[in-house]
Amino acid sequence: GVAMSRAASTAPRGDAFWRIVEIVAWAILAVLLIAPLWTIMIASFTDNVSGGWSLSNYRELFARNDLLVAIFNTIVVGVGGALGAMILGLTLAVITTRFQIPGRVLIQTVALIALVAPPFIGAYAWIVLFGSNGIVRTTLAGFGIDIPPIFGMPGVILVFALKFMPHVFLITSAALANVNRSVEEAAESLGVTPLQRFFRITLPLITPAIAMSALLAFVLSIADFGTPKLIGRNTQVLATKAFDLFTGEVGGNPGMASALSIALMAISLVVIWLQRRAVSRDVYHNSLTKPVAPSEVRGVKALALNLIAWTITLSAAMPVIVVAIFSFRRTRGPVFQDGFGLDSYRRVMATVTTPIINTLVYSFTVTFAIVVVGTLIGYLIARRPKASTALLDGLLMAPYVVPGIVIGIAFIARFNDPPIALTGTGLVIMLAVFIRRLPYAARSVAASLKQVSGSLEEAAISLGYSPARAFVKVTAPLIGPGILAGALMSFVTAMNELSSSLVLYVGRTITMPVRIYLAVSDGEYGTASALSAMLLAMTGVAVYVAFRVAGRKASALV
Repeated sequence: GVAMSRAASTAPRGDAFWRIVEIVAWAILAVLLIAPLWTIMIASFTDNVSGGWSLSNYRELFARNDLLVAIFNTIVVGVGGALGAMILGLTLAVITTRFQIPGRVLIQTVALIALVAPPFIGAYAWIVLFGSNGIVRTTLAGFGIDIPPIFGMPGVILVFALKFMPHVFLITSAALANVNRSVEEAAESLGVTPLQRFFRITLPLITPAIAMSALLAFVLSIADFGTPKLIGRNTQVLATKAFDLFTGEVGGNPGMASALSIALMAISLVVIWLQRRAVSRDVYHNSLTKPVAPSEVRGVKALALNLIAWTITLSAAMPVIVVAIFSFRRTRGPVFQDGFGLDSYRRVMATVTTPIINTLVYSFTVTFAIVVVGTLIGYLIARRPKASTALLDGLLMAPYVVPGIVIGIAFIARFNDPPIALTGTGLVIMLAVFIRRLPYAARSVAASLKQVSGSLEEAAISLGYSPARAFVKVTAPLIGPGILAGALMSFVTAMNELSSSLVLYVGRTITMPVRIYLAVSDGEYGTASALSAMLLAMTGVAVYVAFRVAGRKASALV
């Protein structure tokens, strides 16, 4: 009775705490997500000449040849990148889960390194290898073999396929590991060949995972700005076109860039809607999981499987390897010399310290904010299910769909003038990265909470803890790994954020990804290599820690 009356007296107080959290969460999303996106939505319907309400930007979008080509190219590189990533990732997942090949853990680790490498570093490394004066091209030319340079549409698709392959690999590996062995054994006893068994039984079971990972690769491909900008050359996509239009429209109404941004978001939304429909159909659940034991292979077959697996893995990790090696090459000005030395690092430490300091300061600050806000929002979504929190959860999907370049343009359109004039400050970059990465933490926490019963917390409240204290003392420690894994992934993605920062930075707020992008554009490959290697090292440490904390659950981090 005492406990009951005490619980009754704490209920309103607890509700008050979580009500305040919910109001703050909505305020954050209103200011940092809804308002900026609303601004570019309005800009896209504003006539550049009269300033009145008009469809002129959209009419122009569908009348101008170069813009239609950009839309077409965006869809082609999206589909191409997703298909390539799906074929490579699924092949690697099947080989590593179904056959005993040496170095499976190493393959997973290398795949993860490729996953967290900054997106544009891949573009840069492939230019060093297969660009106009690329090492591989010039070497082959010495033997009289002439291969075209990597620039253009095929190059962009190739880089995307290798860049997003690890996403597909990790998600489909997890799904393959969960397929019930007895289902496959039953098929085997009916005399079905292993190949037929794979296509008729195993593949349909993991289709939702394949669909999800392929669509993830598609959305990431069409949102990527660095790769098409550095490798596409004349292949313009919506992200690069919006950037060019935006930088060309400065001072006026960013109407055209906004219309392109809306088009880019629309493509993403349609794709995510299709994915939702595909996955909502019957999903086969395994309850009593007997994991499939990998079979032993020998001779030619073993050799072939190893060769395929390592070719895919090393191709995906190639950018990381190239950047690491080239950062230690001797340089004279922008030109690489024979031999190795620390020239590039010396030059970086002497001249390029601002971006390094900015990147670390911004990333730590943003990560701290993301962890606090993300944990509280994750709790609301998981523990306080009602219409408003469900809507909050839905809105948190938006930053996944809205490309960084669009967020950057939206922030400049929104926060350029008083009352909130933030352009040119470090804060505006931090806020953009914060809103883009907040869903990772919120989702990670919500998922962890779904696995922890709420009864412990209720017991603590009935013993007189305030709900806030019950959450901090009882629940938070239980979902610690989930919080920390989300935090580290937020940190990694915050450090590597290029597209929104590129639109938002000024000289003193420049970050490492922007500086690397500018160095590659200017052909300063030594500086780019050293900075990239430093960024990769910082990223690698964070990912390693994330792994140790999350207990090797790779799929949890993806």
